[in-house]
Formats: sequence, C-alpha cells, structure tokens
Amino acid sequence: MPAVQLLLLLACLVWGVGARTAQFRKANDRSGRCQYTFSVASPNESSCLEQGQAMLAIQDLQRDSSEQRAALESTKARLSYLEALLHRLTLGQAATPWDTQEGLQKELELAYSNLVRDKSALEEEKRRLEAENGDLARRLESSSEEVASLRRGLCPQARSTSEDVPPGSKEGCGELIWVGEPVTLRTAETLTGKYGVWMRDPQAAYPYTQETTWRIDTVGTDIRQVFEYDLISQFLQGYPSKVHVLPRPLESTGAVVYQGSLYFQGAESRTVIRYELHTETLKAEKEIPGAGYHGQFPYSWGGYTDIDLAVDETGLWVIYSTEAAKGAIVLSKLNPENLELEQTWETNIRKQSVANAFIICSTLYTISSYSSPDATVNFAYDTSTGSSKALMVPFKNRYKYSSMIDYNPLEKKLFAWDNFNMVTYDIRLSQV
Repeated sequence: MPAVQLLLLLACLVWGVGARTAQFRKANDRSGRCQYTFSVASPNESSCLEQGQAMLAIQDLQRDSSEQRAALESTKARLSYLEALLHRLTLGQAATPWDTQEGLQKELELAYSNLVRDKSALEEEKRRLEAENGDLARRLESSSEEVASLRRGLCPQARSTSEDVPPGSKEGCGELIWVGEPVTLRTAETLTGKYGVWMRDPQAAYPYTQETTWRIDTVGTDIRQVFEYDLISQFLQGYPSKVHVLPRPLESTGAVVYQGSLYFQGAESRTVIRYELHTETLKAEKEIPGAGYHGQFPYSWGGYTDIDLAVDETGLWVIYSTEAAKGAIVLSKLNPENLELEQTWETNIRKQSVANAFIICSTLYTISSYSSPDATVNFAYDTSTGSSKALMVPFKNRYKYSSMIDYNPLEKKLFAWDNFNMVTYDIRLSQV
C-alpha cells in the first residue's frame, strides 16, 4: 500500500476513536525529500511521557500481551485435549500408544480421588456449620429470654406485683386481685373461628421462642389444624409460618403448649395427648380416670369443654369432673413427659355452674359468665390448703362469648378467645 494511502487510513482510524482535531501536512524536509506529517491531539493525555517512561510503558504492554497470549494458547490446548478425550471416551478409541484405555482409566481414577477428597472437605465443612448452628441456637434461646425479660421490665402493667419466679417455684405468688381491660390482638377470619384456643409456650425451647404463637379454630367435627406463627407480627397479620395437621383430632378449647409440646384432649374420649411440635409426633397419651367427656361435664357455655388443660408456674394441670365427684371440679397435676397423674384434688365448685377456669400459682380461679359484659372471677380454690373462697374480681367479656381463658405464667397475662377475637388481660396479684 502506498505511504500516502496508509497515512490516510491511519487518520481515519484515529479520528474514529475520539480525536477532535487533526492536521495533515506535506512538505520537504531539510534534505529536500518529500515528507507527509499527520498530527492528532490526545483525548486523554494532558502531556507526553518522557522517553524512558514511554519505553517502560511499552515494555509493560508487551509483557502483558505475551502473558495473555500464553494463557490463551494454554487454554486452547486444554480445550483441544478435553475435546479429544471426550471423543475417544465416546468412541472407545485411543489415538496414540501413550493415550490408551488404561491411561484414560487412570485419569478417571484421579478425577474420582479428587471428588472423594472434595467430598471429605465438604463433610468437614458441614460438621463445622452444624456445630456453629447449634451454638447460634443456644445463643438465640438465651437472647429470646433476655428480650422477654426486658419487655416485662418495660411493661410493668403486664407483671404481677411480685418478681418473676423460676419454673416450679411458688415464690412471689399471691391471690388474684385485679384483671385489666381486654386487649384485642386478632380477629378470626371465618366461621370456624367463633370458638378457639391460642397460646404461647411459657418454657419455649429451640427451635421455638417466646414469640412463637399457636392457634386452633375449634368449630367443626374433625379439628386437626394447628397454625404456627414464628413472630408475634405474623400472628397479628394472620400469616402462619407453618400448619400442623394432627394425627388425631382434638376436642374443644382446652389445649395448651408447654415445653415444646401441644397437649390436648382427643375427640370423643377422656384421653389427653402429648404432641411434640418440632418432630410432629405423638409422644404420650393417657386416659384421665373417670373423667367426663363429650358433653358430660362441660363449662356453662358448652362446647364439649369437659377436659381443660392448664399451665402455671409449677407445671401442667388438667381440670375436669367425674361421676364420683358428682360434677364438681377435679384438679390433677400431670407429668409433662408421660402424662401420669401426680396428685389430684376434688373441689366443691360445680363445673357446669362456671364459664371457664384457669390456674395461677397452684390456685384454681373460675369465671362467673361467658356472655355477661361485666362478669367476675367468682371462686378460688387453693391446692396448698384444700380450701375454696368466693371472690368478686371484675372480668370483662367485651364480645360476650368467651370460650377459652388460660394463664401464661411467663407473660403474667390471661389469654382468651371471645367470640372470634383473641384477647389478653393484664393481671395483678396481692403481695404475700
């Protein structure tokens, strides 16, 4: 290509990559020879490099170019080899004496040993992560307890006048002297939620926390669904994290959650069942001797509330009646593992004359009416003395159909289900 055309081509190329000014001159040099000069201003550099700097830059560019070229050639060679190897494996052929079937098998064995080594490394990593997960779970449980403690400290109206007590202890317990106004947390969406039961575990264990909430709508003949909410916010918004389907249907509104298990009365039976929530398995069941069921000795509102489970500071209880007790309330303390009856008390309070009952500090309390807006906590039975007394502590049925009332010993609140509505009540105990 003639020199003039080459220079013109170069000018076009440089102009196309962003130059803004260019000059092309034709003149004789000092010796009289014709000379073409083409000048372009750099769009990026404010000044030219010195000769030494320019040489270093050129050498760096050449070195980088050589390294990239070598890497590219190496990659091309590996790709060619892999393509040939794949072709030979497919056809069962070997192109050269060195590259025999035996050679291919050795390569495969080497690849297998590498996979085994990687598998061992992954298993070790899995064990490490499981150990870290266990540690995180323990820390989460500890943090949840601290959060609950802080919340109780920030909400003094939610506490009794006594300090928190350890599980199984009655220290700081007193007599119920006040029940606050109901606070509505949630309203059931369908007709099956007119009656129901909702609860939190006062002794929650991993993977559950003190925020985990369970809810059961109990209108119907085959009640098996248990809605689980990881966070209180999910419960308030109605977005369950999980839905358990019980292997046995339950009856009425007497269920509780305690130490990671759901305890409930089996439908049309005097059997109490322990269902472990985390493993979704039945762990124990026990017939309550002589207990009435399916409408023999319910609370005054009905609903097959013959057997009512309860939890307090000292453990797990069952409230019921028998033919031998002639309809009076009977209390039994249950072993939470195997549901064996540990001790039983017979009261002089007729079960069908009261609307509901709950236990605080081993004392049974009953509600006078399920529908009156201005009901009362009307009786107390103290298991430590075996005696009962009449009370007149005001209790509000805001929605005029309370089908479930339970005490949560951790939060020091009453949980209730009042005509589709899930509500709580703050309480106050007298000082001992």
